[in-house]
Amino acid sequence: MSLFKRGDVWWAYFYRDGLRHQYSTGTSNRRQAETVEAKLKEEVNNRRFQIVESDPHIAFSELAAKFLESGSARKHHKYHLKFLLPYFAELEALRITKSLAEEFRSTRKQRNPAIKDATINRDLSVLRHILYWSVDEQLIVSNPLARMRMARERRTRRQVLSVAEENSLLAAATNHLHGMVIAALDTGMRRGEITSQRWEDVDFSQRVLFVTRSKTPEGESREIPLTARLHEFLVARRKGEGLVIDFHDRPVRIVKRTWKTALKNAQIRHVRFHDLRHTFNTRLMEAGVLQEIRMALMGHSSGSKVHSIYTHIELPVKRDAIRKLEQWVKDQPQQMKEKPDANSESERSETGQSSSTGNEAGTQSLEEKVARRSGPGASRQAEIRDRRDGRRAEGQAAPASEVRRGQKAVRGRVEP
Repeated sequence: MSLFKRGDVWWAYFYRDGLRHQYSTGTSNRRQAETVEAKLKEEVNNRRFQIVESDPHIAFSELAAKFLESGSARKHHKYHLKFLLPYFAELEALRITKSLAEEFRSTRKQRNPAIKDATINRDLSVLRHILYWSVDEQLIVSNPLARMRMARERRTRRQVLSVAEENSLLAAATNHLHGMVIAALDTGMRRGEITSQRWEDVDFSQRVLFVTRSKTPEGESREIPLTARLHEFLVARRKGEGLVIDFHDRPVRIVKRTWKTALKNAQIRHVRFHDLRHTFNTRLMEAGVLQEIRMALMGHSSGSKVHSIYTHIELPVKRDAIRKLEQWVKDQPQQMKEKPDANSESERSETGQSSSTGNEAGTQSLEEKVARRSGPGASRQAEIRDRRDGRRAEGQAAPASEVRRGQKAVRGRVEP
């Protein structure tokens, strides 16, 4: 007997997989309690064998609401839902097809002709992610966009700052932005990592910075050796605890206006703050630093490489990479000065070479003429030319003599 009465209400007690389940049937009627008990056992059994009992008519708006309530949503999920909900909110989740996704893409392009395929791909990725989450939560039986292909994205050129632009930007940047620019150029850290960095994670004795918080798991607590410039900047503002970068003792969240003002005052082309990270990576590459070391310094995910779990970049190798970066930056002004001198020298050398070649050619032709006239074989060549001319004269005279002989023969035959 698995039904027991507590007061006037029947309770159901039963075991599944060694666990005791107890539920109130909410009724004092024994027959109704038995019916409720049977349904409770069926639900527990379905959960045990992962049998989906979903609503085939559930709308996408309900799925999105449950997704937000679950705590699984991140900041970019909420951002892209602003564009997804007006189009898909009232539709049943299982009726969202690939053709509807293409219509959504066309509608987005009509409303904003300047929008790129990469942006719409991010919207549809969030839509597909929510549908996958719903399948895992047994809210729907399958994902209708499981095999949807995204539009091909065109590669865009990444902006890289020159050393001259860097100097202009540092001269124009003030307050907290000045330190952020130095940190981004000398460590390759993301903006959020820089603004979240704490003094407790900076080791001045070892001249190493440990990233406090990162966007990726690979970037969390990674160690970055300090350049001489960054070390000097941090020592001058050293504190015992708190944020390294702040504005009037408050965290820095947005630098859009300050960044725009700095670019205007520096009178350089428009670049994003994230392009400073690309600049760091490009300079390391030009300095001869290997890809694995650059990935370790920047906190990039290792991707799908088989040997990635066995790869670990030691601190001395990172220090050597930072030294190469500093040396590369120091050598740039000298190389810029040497390029114009090298070009002018090459032009002068080419001009001199061409003129000397012309003189040699002229001298050689003159010598050949003189050799033909006064050389040791001049007389022999003259004899050969005389013989050749004599043969030509004989060849021309032969037909005339034959004609004379023919005329005499004809006269002899005609005369009696």
